[in-house]
Amino acid sequence: MAAAAAALSPFLYLDPSQRQHFHIHLNPTKTPPFLSSRNPLLSLQRLHQCNCRCSFPSSSPNSVTPSQYYSFLDDPFRGSRFLSNEELEKLKALESFVYLQELESGSLWVRVMRNEEMDLTAGLLAESFAESMLMPLGYGALLRFLVKQYLIERRAVMPHAVTLVGFYRDKGGEKGNELAGTVEVCFDKRGANASPPTPIPPKNSPYICNMTVTKQLRRRGIGWHLLKASEELLFQMASTKEVYLHCRMIDEAPFNMYIKAGYNVVQTDSVLILLTLQRRKHLMCKKLPVYNSLYESDMSESGEELLS
Repeated sequence: MAAAAAALSPFLYLDPSQRQHFHIHLNPTKTPPFLSSRNPLLSLQRLHQCNCRCSFPSSSPNSVTPSQYYSFLDDPFRGSRFLSNEELEKLKALESFVYLQELESGSLWVRVMRNEEMDLTAGLLAESFAESMLMPLGYGALLRFLVKQYLIERRAVMPHAVTLVGFYRDKGGEKGNELAGTVEVCFDKRGANASPPTPIPPKNSPYICNMTVTKQLRRRGIGWHLLKASEELLFQMASTKEVYLHCRMIDEAPFNMYIKAGYNVVQTDSVLILLTLQRRKHLMCKKLPVYNSLYESDMSESGEELLS
């Protein structure tokens, strides 16, 4: 199992034993009453009871070239809620955030996901999740639909939580800018997910989840730098410096990467969680150091073999 796919958050987790073949056509512009992007696992369980198959029009991923300027105030998914002056300042900080890193094989930059990149990001998350669970192809379209609905909902809570995307360009520049990976970062209680996985992290603490790397770009250190970019952003945006994340017990490579990055296990799921058809998970925590260059790291120490 690839490390990046395995690192996908339990928010979108489904045990392989729950896989089922479905046969129903759904309109992706309207969510059926039994589908919920807030709890994809519950949605799939209800579909399981219906004994049906879902299929949606497949999306065609294209290479995305980031533009120089983007305003999240103009984002159609932001919602119409009133933003305080503090929230407006944080939104501006998110607009200008960029994490740059030169890798052996090319360049990586990480920034906040934009509206036009949502389908591409949802496709990457769905593909990685399906791969990690060895799901049949029929599940891919359903997962893309559910993940996109989830991304839309999370988009509405900005600037309290945000989805980051990483773009990669090889040194030859032959392939242009490719979507290399994604990760979600929650800054505070208002950005916390309504149904967090167990063990439950403190709602008022920063939280990192849903990290994955494009399959053909793995083992280049991109996963490590998605983590470092998240920490750099948290250092700028969050008032609390203790950051949490989950890691499934079976995912040895991501676990070793988190340990290398300074995370420690603070709690582990009880064996009773297996009765709910979920994998056991570690809740891990790191206290961010108080200095400016959080992302400074020696790639030789980071352990390339651990990075997705």
